[in-house]
Amino acid sequence: MATSIKKIVAASLIGTTIEWYDFFLYGSAAALVFNKLFFPESDPLTGTLLAFLTYAVGFVARPLGGLVFGHFGDRIGRKTLLVVSLLTMGAATFLIGCLPTYETLGPSAALLLTALRLVQGFALGGEWGGAVLIVSEHGDTARRGFWASWPQAGAPGGNLLATGVLAALAAWQSDEAFLAWGWRVPFLLSGVLVLIGLWIRLTITESPVFQEAPPEIAAPIVGVLRHHWKDVLTAIGARLAENISFYLLTVFVITYAKSVKIDNSTVLNAVLIASAIHFVTIPMWGALSDRIGRRPIYLAGAAGIGVWIFAFFPLIDTGNFLVITLAITVGLLFHGMMYGPQAAFFSELFGTRMRYTGVSIGAQLSAIVAGALAPIIAVALLKSYSSSLPISVYLGLAALLTLGAVYAARETQGSDLTERIHARWK
Repeated sequence: MATSIKKIVAASLIGTTIEWYDFFLYGSAAALVFNKLFFPESDPLTGTLLAFLTYAVGFVARPLGGLVFGHFGDRIGRKTLLVVSLLTMGAATFLIGCLPTYETLGPSAALLLTALRLVQGFALGGEWGGAVLIVSEHGDTARRGFWASWPQAGAPGGNLLATGVLAALAAWQSDEAFLAWGWRVPFLLSGVLVLIGLWIRLTITESPVFQEAPPEIAAPIVGVLRHHWKDVLTAIGARLAENISFYLLTVFVITYAKSVKIDNSTVLNAVLIASAIHFVTIPMWGALSDRIGRRPIYLAGAAGIGVWIFAFFPLIDTGNFLVITLAITVGLLFHGMMYGPQAAFFSELFGTRMRYTGVSIGAQLSAIVAGALAPIIAVALLKSYSSSLPISVYLGLAALLTLGAVYAARETQGSDLTERIHARWK
């Protein structure tokens, strides 16, 4: 029996929220404590830079995860791979919470941390494509942007959950207690969340569009490279400003706030409020893209963040909680204008039996040069220039590239995914 679209959306949203919780938790911990726990012999900014390097390793593994999960997702179905990705991510995150630190194991502790981060990246690389596709392929054409944007809301949902847990611990514990053992609690909590997500995902049905599509004669990656290479480049370019801005606004901002003597609880609570608003508004942007098209919303978001970033850091410098919250919230609203329509936009670019591979490869290759490097480049620029202006210029240039990529792309609103089953093989 077919599963209702609302249940499909709920299963995808809960699963992606848990996976992003695991992924963002690492980024927040890297900004807050990993420099002290795993790189204590370095000065604070250098230690943070090294912690962010281990953070970036997760992004390097994401294209491999996208390729492997995409291949099997296009061969055997979306549902099975979504279950595997959730279990893989949850196990890696739980084990991070069990890791010995530098004090116990020396440099080997950082190596184990890096290995588990690789596993996290591999799992997330396979998660995103499957989650947005199973919703896109269940939903109707007229409201695909709205329905497919809900798994996207899992990103701020996961960030909201991770930041909320960390903020609660920071308020409840002393800095010494959090550094000694409190940081482990959010990672261990992942084990419980994964069991909940797994139970929900096992109850949904496979995508009907996928079930109706006959198997292709070639490997999905061959079809993508032969027929969809321009669409892959579109996805890579479209994600640059979106991906970079998100990690600057939610991860690097913690490090930046510390550098200008703003306490952790202030910025964590600001990110918490902004993420809650971001969570609510992403489906609104997806719904709007069903009315006026994917490209106009996406272009407005890229242009907006390219301008706003020049006001963002001066607003953070004020140290005022309400102003900091406003700065992050507005930035994330512009991010949502890109992220909301993105799932439907990318899904509509590819044929059915290569769709999982196509969206995963395009999105995850961009993640290496965008999200992976964003905190590292930002920390390096801050250390070299002692100014936020070069960081703003960095995102501004990325926004120009995204504007060019999306402007050159075709509008996909209203595409019938069932008509694209064989479109690229004819």
